[in-house]
Amino acid sequence: GITMLKKKLALVLAMAMAASLALSGCGNPHASSSGSGSGSGSGGTSAAAPSGGSGETAVLATGGSTGTYYGVGSGMCTVLNPIIGDVLNMTATSTGASKENVQGITDDKYQLAILQSDVLTYAHNGEDMFEEPETDALWVAGLYNETVQITARGGITDVSELAGKTVCVGDRGSGTEFNARQVLEAYGMTYDDINVTYGSFGDASEQLKNGQIDAAFTVAGAPTVAITELATSGMDFSMVSLTQEAVDYLTENYHFLVQENLPAGTYEGVDYEVTCVAVQAVLVASTDLSEDAVYELTKALFENKDELIVGHPKFELLTDYDATKGISVPVHPGALKYYVEAGVLDEEGNLLIDAPTTA
Repeated sequence: GITMLKKKLALVLAMAMAASLALSGCGNPHASSSGSGSGSGSGGTSAAAPSGGSGETAVLATGGSTGTYYGVGSGMCTVLNPIIGDVLNMTATSTGASKENVQGITDDKYQLAILQSDVLTYAHNGEDMFEEPETDALWVAGLYNETVQITARGGITDVSELAGKTVCVGDRGSGTEFNARQVLEAYGMTYDDINVTYGSFGDASEQLKNGQIDAAFTVAGAPTVAITELATSGMDFSMVSLTQEAVDYLTENYHFLVQENLPAGTYEGVDYEVTCVAVQAVLVASTDLSEDAVYELTKALFENKDELIVGHPKFELLTDYDATKGISVPVHPGALKYYVEAGVLDEEGNLLIDAPTTA
């Protein structure tokens, strides 16, 4: 039927792409059109796949070339390709991140991607930034948390105090903006209660320093560069903690959100624990990738953690529990096979452990 045709087509495309990659010296044929604004010219933002692997080929979509997704994705290619190359060869490419990554998987442009767990959920449900369900991207592993952090001018200590204030909610239409709406909702507030501005994390930090805004939402792994710079700038600023009541509301109503408290000292001068929620940076695989390829990838991810950490420190946060606890969409059959064997999930994808198992 249609799916077989789609698979054949995907294979032909994959072979054509492999050929074009070989010709272009492992550059990224989509770099110029991805709109990620990396501006690095041709092929400067792809981690090469080693030649000679006979397995399926997969383009791994990440984020901007200076961001964490790209660093993590490139590290995966470098460490894992030599190990699983007879089953799967990966090439990391820089993109405009979460939403673009889902659509690229739908369009058979990418076979793997790293993206935010909440955006993945919206895609499967056909809500928020997605007009209809896009369900080709399946869960492989939650890699690490991206914390919803609220920075504010000194004196603001509670979300309720943002009423009437000027607040940057991230870029318009971004995952950060949806998280900002969710946090406000937990306090019975909407955009009508604040003066909303949009901008990047860097912009928001500058505007906080200059007194143009009162608070900002940043969703990123902590510590985040933009906030570290703010903390060392000498301005009087605070990190706003959520109440436990708000955390409970958020984790119950939005299953992709998990509680995460930032320890005191995460940022210079912030000598108190900050209560937050987080989304996960999730590795996903297309329905077009075989069970075998994704099984070997998932297995290799956990079995080569030490080597991965050398390439990127974020891999220190990878555990079998965290990889599966925030699951909000179906798990790829190949990943499920690994987790069932490891005793982490049952056949239905339900979590069987309540803490990371140590090797």
